[in-house]
Amino acid sequence: MKKIILLLALTTLFCEANAQDGQIQIETQSTALILKAGKNGLLYQSYLGTKLKGNSGYNALSKENTKSFVINDGNPLVNLRHQAYPTFGTDNLFESAIRMTHNDGNPSLELVYVSHRTQKIDGNTTETIIKLKDPVYPVEVTLHYKAFYNENVIEQWTEIQHHEKRPVMLYNYASSMLHFDADHYWLTQFHGDWAKEVRMQESELTSGTKVIDSKLGVRNNMYQTPVFFLSLNSKADENSGELVAGTIAWSGNFKLAFELDNKNSLRISSGINPFASEYSLQPEKIFTTPSFIYTFSDKGKGQASRSLHSWARKYGIKDGEKPRLTLLNNWETTFFNFDEKKLTDMFTDAKTLGVDMFLLDDGWFGNKYPRSGDKSGLGDWQATKTKLPNGIGFLMQEAEKTGVKFGIWIEPEMVNPKSELYEKHPDWVLKLPNRPESYYRTQLVLDLCNPDVQDFVFKTVDDIMQTNSGVAFFKWDCNRMMTNAYSMYLKNQQSHLFIEYTNGLYKVLDRIKTKYPNLPMMLCAGGGGRTDYAFLKYFTEFWASDNTDPFNRVFIQWGYSQFFPALSVCNHVTSWGNQSIKFKTDVAMMGKLGFDINVRELKEKELKYCQDAVANYKRLSPVIWQGDMYRLISPYDESRAVLMYVNEAKSKAVLFSYTLHPLYDPQYNSVRFQGLDSNKTYKIEEINLMPEAKKSLEESGDSFTGDYLMNVGLRVSSSKIETSVVLEITEI
Repeated sequence: MKKIILLLALTTLFCEANAQDGQIQIETQSTALILKAGKNGLLYQSYLGTKLKGNSGYNALSKENTKSFVINDGNPLVNLRHQAYPTFGTDNLFESAIRMTHNDGNPSLELVYVSHRTQKIDGNTTETIIKLKDPVYPVEVTLHYKAFYNENVIEQWTEIQHHEKRPVMLYNYASSMLHFDADHYWLTQFHGDWAKEVRMQESELTSGTKVIDSKLGVRNNMYQTPVFFLSLNSKADENSGELVAGTIAWSGNFKLAFELDNKNSLRISSGINPFASEYSLQPEKIFTTPSFIYTFSDKGKGQASRSLHSWARKYGIKDGEKPRLTLLNNWETTFFNFDEKKLTDMFTDAKTLGVDMFLLDDGWFGNKYPRSGDKSGLGDWQATKTKLPNGIGFLMQEAEKTGVKFGIWIEPEMVNPKSELYEKHPDWVLKLPNRPESYYRTQLVLDLCNPDVQDFVFKTVDDIMQTNSGVAFFKWDCNRMMTNAYSMYLKNQQSHLFIEYTNGLYKVLDRIKTKYPNLPMMLCAGGGGRTDYAFLKYFTEFWASDNTDPFNRVFIQWGYSQFFPALSVCNHVTSWGNQSIKFKTDVAMMGKLGFDINVRELKEKELKYCQDAVANYKRLSPVIWQGDMYRLISPYDESRAVLMYVNEAKSKAVLFSYTLHPLYDPQYNSVRFQGLDSNKTYKIEEINLMPEAKKSLEESGDSFTGDYLMNVGLRVSSSKIETSVVLEITEI
């Protein structure tokens, strides 16, 4: 880490020798971001990393050493070379955070430091606000840094405003720009497609620019998830190495750019993807970028994940510290083919299984064009009379009588051309003039830039909630991307489409959350096409993938676990895969458990197992949902995956071990536990066993010190093909 240490030393020394009021410290419990206003008036990032000890945390070296560095360099701005928010058009040779054209056609911008202030939001959170302005043109940029002390997370965003007579054109408008100086940089990205989401890929960055982005308009995370790890100098692993973990909280097109320059310095820019999105900013209006959320870890990826999980539960996810509902979904049992009798019978199945809720999926709506497949009815949100003659209100009542809650599927942003909605409002659809309509899954995207469409989408939810006692849960789906997209409402401002659609959707979700603050909702997008912390302010959870084969799901859930806590990731037991019901359920229990099976087709022992597993899950869910996660053995490294959750008091833990297509008799080594108290004694009990099955862990029922479990460990993994072991770990 030679270059980072030198950077820190030079910066620290310079700050002592040339103290200015422009130094800005943004700190969490163990991380510091230091910004400095130079004598030229520009704002620089001088440090980002582990918080240091000493006066103010940064007086690590003596003034005698300071003199030698200043004399040798001869430059009063020694090491202040990384502009915090670099502009375009003057002397910046690399990626700019902001680019605009003024009323007189001048394409340049210069931003000088004006002032800063730090305000305390609560006992854990501070916000630092830095004002910059152009000395010639009436343009102001405000940088916001919100620091979450205990979680070691920083949230950063930018506001752009001008006072010119006419609109200015914005071409670039990054949320943040971070700088690093190291010998090597290793990027872990998460890519995929339908049914193979968030596959991890790590590579060393080379000279030039690496871009991770989306241009899909909606369902934006399908190919690239807007998250990353950036390791400094060498590859970080779970428990060692320095890295930054970052994610952009934006539900539209995003862009993460990693630019390695001629001096081996790295700059990371994040924000809305400016592709095809030049933005005409009106005078006095404020353009606010989405938040970039990041944490610095000097103890590997595991610590970074735990920091983000802790932050997310408290600040990033709707009701992140409240319980979740287990459920039975009808989709794989009935698909579109159901009636009242089939559904009410399944209410009884949900009660028998022991879950909290029944979730009615696609196919319940449309009358002129009944929803008997994916080619009709979408947009007509009235219960199909031939299927549900008594409406969804009757289903709500019957579910309540049975003792289960009732949830429902909607896809309110979309429309089938074969629908009453399309016949009445063809102008509400995104489609190019003079071009054929472009279909995906036989549907089109509604124009949420249009306030009338926003009202319609809100009314879809509101009408359902006004029926009897309302539903207990929504599954909000989105099954296509934007193609041939053109907004009749925006007219000559088509480059605003991707931004205004997303903001329009947020307006709808704000209205829903305001009127129904306690309504849980699942975020779905034909699988994991929507997984970001801007949406999760409104949603309690997200559907990770349509691929529910448990072998594949281990990898998918492993990927999401890097950035999202367990209670936010929906995992269902389904007919996908040839594994046992035990293996499927044990894999689903790693996150938020649900079922999508025909309960009446289960054998007696399988049903008994599922009932016991649901009871175990409900008893242990506080540990899984709120505990610290430790990834012990990665499926990318071995033919098994092992992870555990530990509660805050270190008095309770749950361990999951999954064996995945092993070679013959792999002779797995012992697994060292993590996160326990070395001075406590714990009882180990294997749970989630099939009726009459023998325990696979010989030590089940025995007790061990935390020190023994963390330094010696146990052989928790079975060598049998695709088997699973669940251990309950309890302080005694």
